[in-house]
Amino acid sequence: MEAALYGPGGFYRRPEGPAGHFRTSVHASPLFAEAVAGLLRRVDEALGRPASLDFVDMAAGRGELVTGVLTALPADLAARTRAYAVEIADRPAGLDHRIEWLAQCPEGVTGLLFANEWLDNVPVEVAEVDASGVWRLVLVREDGTERLGEPVSGAAAEWLTRWWPRPAEDGQRAEIGLPRDTAWASVVARVERGLAVAVDYAHTADARPPFGTLTGFREGRETAPVPDGSCDITAHVALDACALPGGRTLAQRDALHALGVAGARPPLALATTDPAGYVRALASAGEAAELTAPGGLGDFGWLVQPVGMPNPLGD
Repeated sequence: MEAALYGPGGFYRRPEGPAGHFRTSVHASPLFAEAVAGLLRRVDEALGRPASLDFVDMAAGRGELVTGVLTALPADLAARTRAYAVEIADRPAGLDHRIEWLAQCPEGVTGLLFANEWLDNVPVEVAEVDASGVWRLVLVREDGTERLGEPVSGAAAEWLTRWWPRPAEDGQRAEIGLPRDTAWASVVARVERGLAVAVDYAHTADARPPFGTLTGFREGRETAPVPDGSCDITAHVALDACALPGGRTLAQRDALHALGVAGARPPLALATTDPAGYVRALASAGEAAELTAPGGLGDFGWLVQPVGMPNPLGD
């Protein structure tokens, strides 16, 4: 998975970028970046409006989110904001000069670190229960052929016992999320004061999927997760396991509602008094509804981790 996604010929080094293969909340509507900009404003207020405020876009793709956030900020706050895009791919041509392009998360962040659909691509081991009820690692060749390997042991076995508490039945599968817990803790540690947010496909310990969620995406369609660099390889995130003390998980619909993305249909009377305004408001409502829809983007999990400040989305 590591080589297939991030190696020299890996999926995330392809020139078309992630947007050439799948649509995230960032691509669905500018309302998402506007909501994140609103969250950054709340962080700014909670921190006492520092002279310099950081915004870090983890797994930035081609810089779509950080560009949208800068565009949505009021001029005075944009002037105080240091914007970072963290991504292994090369800097895109024509990217706003105010955005610093980095291969690793900066240290000493004061502000907002936002990781949209990053953790689901942090490589994990897959485990499967054999006929004897033993969790074993799933080994895979480059062509996607699988076989069971050695029993899961050590810290990985401890993680399964704690965070994937399902009866071990033949054929059940799980993704061992320990590397994601570690990855999240490592970036939160780089926040000196502010807020870290991870947004992703997620599940919790009381509803882990019995056969895991490992899958692939190519050109907008779900496909077999063949680790040859031709497709995205992803698995949902156990965000409850990633959470550090003080962290809170909630659904995207609830987070966006708290940030003013409601999806309410505009009053019909507006069509008479301001037809063009009505059409714009109707389009915006449709985009907001997509971002917050049950069974769709609204089901994404948000892990909100404050560092040295209160949670701006409430307790």
